[in-house]
Amino acid sequence: MSLILFAFVVRVRDGLPLSASTDFEHNQELQERKQQLKTISKALTLLPERAAVKGQELNIYMVSSEGVSYMSVCHCSIPIAMAFCFLEDLRWEFTACYNHSVVSLADRPYPFLEFDCTIQKLKQQYNYKGGPALQVTLAEVQEDLRLHPPEVLNLEDVELTNGSANGHVEQSATSGQSVKLEPVTAPGILSLVLNIMCASLNIIRGVHLIEYTFQDDYDGVWNVVAFLVAFLCCLLQCHLYVFHSRLKAAKSLSLLSAIVLCNVVLCELRNTWLIVFHVAVASLSTVLILRRKVQDRNHDCGV
Repeated sequence: MSLILFAFVVRVRDGLPLSASTDFEHNQELQERKQQLKTISKALTLLPERAAVKGQELNIYMVSSEGVSYMSVCHCSIPIAMAFCFLEDLRWEFTACYNHSVVSLADRPYPFLEFDCTIQKLKQQYNYKGGPALQVTLAEVQEDLRLHPPEVLNLEDVELTNGSANGHVEQSATSGQSVKLEPVTAPGILSLVLNIMCASLNIIRGVHLIEYTFQDDYDGVWNVVAFLVAFLCCLLQCHLYVFHSRLKAAKSLSLLSAIVLCNVVLCELRNTWLIVFHVAVASLSTVLILRRKVQDRNHDCGV
């Protein structure tokens, strides 16, 4: 099994592809990672010099140096030091062939396509011979990674950074309209309907309770607060599902916790089955919010 599947060399200032490895694998996740490389390459000026993007079975690793970024798609079983050692060898080979001025003057995609031969040799060295030609290189990379570990990037944040880098108005933090999400599913529609139902039950009970609370029983004010907070949390869950938002996971889990807490406060006013219903709807919405991803753009940076 190949551990290093794809390599990509890009100019940092504008994301111009300089060279890439030729591959004949038809792995769906590999094609997705290659599309994601295109997104990452457009935001390199705002990203750290050494970083990684985790996937299911394939990870992306990148190293930027002297205006050029070297990226690879590797199987998750490859040691991280080996992956970055490959990128360092790739960097040394590229700088030995092309100087800074030649790279700066490049004005079309893949002007150094012949470098693919060197990439293929390096891939074979790592995939079939177990690593770099000089083990001292691996030791140096391991020590450097220990002192300066790579930053793990979130692809959704990279896409938002990419939008800012290209001068786009960042509406995603409030409305999510600048980022296209995957299509709404049938379970998603069901969760929206159930959330609206729960929100209606909460606001109706809360409004009715307000009249009695402030006339006769001031001790019930926390019940009113719980109903209103639960109402707002249900609406915010609908918003998180429909629109993209930064820190989506943290927000959705916080809303779920708030709804559970509100139902604990209201345990004397609700029977067990009603509490289970509200918590189950909130849990379903949280799962669907976390599973709805940003839709991949139909760009392929492979050759």
